[in-house]
Amino acid sequence: MHASTQQRAVGHRPYFFLSYAHTPGYGAGTDPDMWVERLFQDLCGHVMAMTDLPAGAPAGFMDREIRSGEGWSERLGDVLATCRVFVPLFSPRYFASEMCGKEWYAFEQRAIHHRARSNQPAEAIVPALWVPVPPSQLPGSAERLQFNHRDFGERYVSDGLYGLIKLRLFAEEYERAVYELAKRIVSVADSVRIDTGRPVDYRLAPSAFGSPSSGVGAPRPMQITIAAPTRHDLPEGRNSDHYGDHPQDWNPYYPASARPLAYVAEELVRSLNYQAVITSFDEDRHDGKAPPSTPEILLVDRWALRDEDHCRRLAAFDAENRPWVTMVVPWSRDDHQSRAAETELTEKLEAVMPVKMGQGRALCRAAAKGVPTMEAFGQLLPQVVEVAAQQYLKHAKAYPPGSGGGSGERTRLTGPMGNTSYIPDPHDPATEAEDL
Repeated sequence: MHASTQQRAVGHRPYFFLSYAHTPGYGAGTDPDMWVERLFQDLCGHVMAMTDLPAGAPAGFMDREIRSGEGWSERLGDVLATCRVFVPLFSPRYFASEMCGKEWYAFEQRAIHHRARSNQPAEAIVPALWVPVPPSQLPGSAERLQFNHRDFGERYVSDGLYGLIKLRLFAEEYERAVYELAKRIVSVADSVRIDTGRPVDYRLAPSAFGSPSSGVGAPRPMQITIAAPTRHDLPEGRNSDHYGDHPQDWNPYYPASARPLAYVAEELVRSLNYQAVITSFDEDRHDGKAPPSTPEILLVDRWALRDEDHCRRLAAFDAENRPWVTMVVPWSRDDHQSRAAETELTEKLEAVMPVKMGQGRALCRAAAKGVPTMEAFGQLLPQVVEVAAQQYLKHAKAYPPGSGGGSGERTRLTGPMGNTSYIPDPHDPATEAEDL
């Protein structure tokens, strides 16, 4: 290979990351993933033919060689942070795999932050059917994809790529499906151009399919509540660029983020297989003495404390001591007005909401003291969500079977909301010793 060709190849990102569930061996000398390897090679061949990638540039990536070796987690994280398109290979085993869920989650974070920064669509997941999966078995992350598999052929829909590749009778259908899949990969890669991201640490990453022990199921509920002013009732002198007509329009990280934080948080929560509902703190709230109906994330703008009515209602809320509501205080370090008023408003928040400011593990207290960037918000929110979910399970009322109380979903606390896993902060040695 000539030196100039080598230089061209070095800077290229893989067009696609093939995410698949490893099949356990079932006999001496057999390689259960050899057919996935063939699919990968066929896709790479088509992608090379459809693009101007130089020799030596990666058309795609699969983890066939590295998962069992040293440094595989770092290598996967690096590729997922740079690849252009994510290609999940659907099968029942895929959605039962925690590792596949982590890969999906890592890539989806890039798409969420890309949309936050640009306010433009960033749909760069191109699913492929390895083995057909009934719609009822799809987690929320897969169910939400707008993708017509029938574009690749009826036999592909009924048998999946595994059925086509195994039977010579369907060789033509296999070739068509792989060709169409490669075309879709190249089209999405060239049109979306999703930003590169920071590699995700797989030791801490959650699964986009939910808790591995709870199985694949309907998204679990999570409420996102916004306590912030609107542009119509701002404190005197406060810049209106961060606000809109409703509290849900609050955008503390503007101009780094082009989208209101509520909708970015909604996407982050959905990427954890939760069903998010956005509300305003100004709306009517339930009796604080009643058992919770859903876990909740409360996003508080410190500038709301300049309003006496907000202070009064936030203080009353804090006095109710709802541990299933976890408070997060987004606070941009690039907002000059916020930096100038930080000491005053922090002291006021500590006086108005002392319970929430001191409640929970170290990461919850850190979230309440201020989250300075959108990137930090995205890294912290999954952990805060799981704390809220655990506290909800601890305090929610459980109805005995046949008692007639509550709905079907509420009677099974070990169902879609059950067995959530708290992700500790690795930088805080006191985390494990503290109680929620």
